[in-house]
Amino acid sequence: MNGEPLSRWTMAYFAAALLSLLAAEALMAVGYGYPVEGLRAPATLVVVHLSAVGWLSLLMCGALFQFIPVLVNRPLASPGLMLPALLCIIPGLVLLVSGFLVLDSLLDIDAPLLPIGGLLLLTGFATVAASLGLTLVRSRPLAIPSAFVVAGLAGLLVAAALGFVFTQVLGGTLSVPVLTDIAARGVPIHAAAGLGGWLAMCAIGVSYRLFPMFLLAPDAQGSGTRLAFLFAAGAAVTAIAGGLAALFAGWPVPAVILAAAISAAGATVFYGRDVVNFYRARRRRDLELNMKVAALAFLSLALAVVMPGVIAALGRSEAAIAASVYMAIFGWLSGLGLAKLYKIVPFMTWLECYGPVLGRAPTPRVQDLVREARAGPWFLLYFASVWAGTVAMALGSVTGFRVAAAGTFAATAAIVVHLVRARMLCNVDCSLRFPVGSLRPSLLHSLAPGGR
Repeated sequence: MNGEPLSRWTMAYFAAALLSLLAAEALMAVGYGYPVEGLRAPATLVVVHLSAVGWLSLLMCGALFQFIPVLVNRPLASPGLMLPALLCIIPGLVLLVSGFLVLDSLLDIDAPLLPIGGLLLLTGFATVAASLGLTLVRSRPLAIPSAFVVAGLAGLLVAAALGFVFTQVLGGTLSVPVLTDIAARGVPIHAAAGLGGWLAMCAIGVSYRLFPMFLLAPDAQGSGTRLAFLFAAGAAVTAIAGGLAALFAGWPVPAVILAAAISAAGATVFYGRDVVNFYRARRRRDLELNMKVAALAFLSLALAVVMPGVIAALGRSEAAIAASVYMAIFGWLSGLGLAKLYKIVPFMTWLECYGPVLGRAPTPRVQDLVREARAGPWFLLYFASVWAGTVAMALGSVTGFRVAAAGTFAATAAIVVHLVRARMLCNVDCSLRFPVGSLRPSLLHSLAPGGR
């Protein structure tokens, strides 16, 4: 960690994110949302936003607050913004989901839930972007991993701003024709900015730093890495700027998104090459569980890229899009997120608890905080369930998808238990658990001296 202090509220972000993931998976398992209902149905919007905002975005925010200082080797700017941002995002998400439930006639509340929720989410994510963005701006010139994150933060702001417009129009607080047109035709741009611009760009940028760290491999260098960034940035600009231009000009937005997807596929090729090189050049020959699981996540990314063409050839264009997005969200981004949490949570806990007594008392290893042999089968069940759910979605099997979603829920719940046990040091031998001078961890925030 290069001597950087621990981020005080990262664990709270992770906890809220995992609860959102479990909620989304539970809803899919009981048949709420797509494929039982349409892609734009309120039920589907509930599941999508629990997954993209509650799970992946909170996970990414918490990780970036900890690792941006590592990326740029300087302290986080305005660390005091971390908790206020979280206190805006969580209520904003609750109000947003509640507003969708009202639209679905499952709640009867006469209040502007969607407009207030959209405002809180925009405020919270803008606060996140301000703190992280200022840290990066002060660290110029930026390396490629940091450049990915900068592009990701721009995508976050666009996605949050479009989401704000959608909530105001749906909530009836705005009726300006240009904004209602954006709300009617801008959903693909919103999705591209959020999933591609924000989450994918940041996931790639952070992995370019974390993978060499955890594998003891050389950092990525050369023209291929720069091409990965240029293709990815080109895809984001095409989808967002080109999509908005097409929207205002009255041209078909999906055609622009398709062009962006082609550029994104090119970025995936170069990024995948770098990931393979990390594994090949590693000095840590025996892979830890988190890196074995990450390989399954990257396999899911490859499948998500080639899948749309195969399924569309069968005459199921909507199923092709839905299945590919599902694989990207739950196979790649979520699978990679869960894998890295299995390393990050014990690593941060070890630093917090045993950092103050290193060299002065016997301490456990980071790996002593986890039980990989017990956790491994649950990760396998998770990916098997995601892949089975993708196939069921592509084939239009509602029952098959619900069974698979139940599998992802069970696996995720078990992984969460393993993370909690690692955080609370349940796996550490009693004789080493709390040497004199060590700190007892809190589940939701860091107590380490110097924590941000």
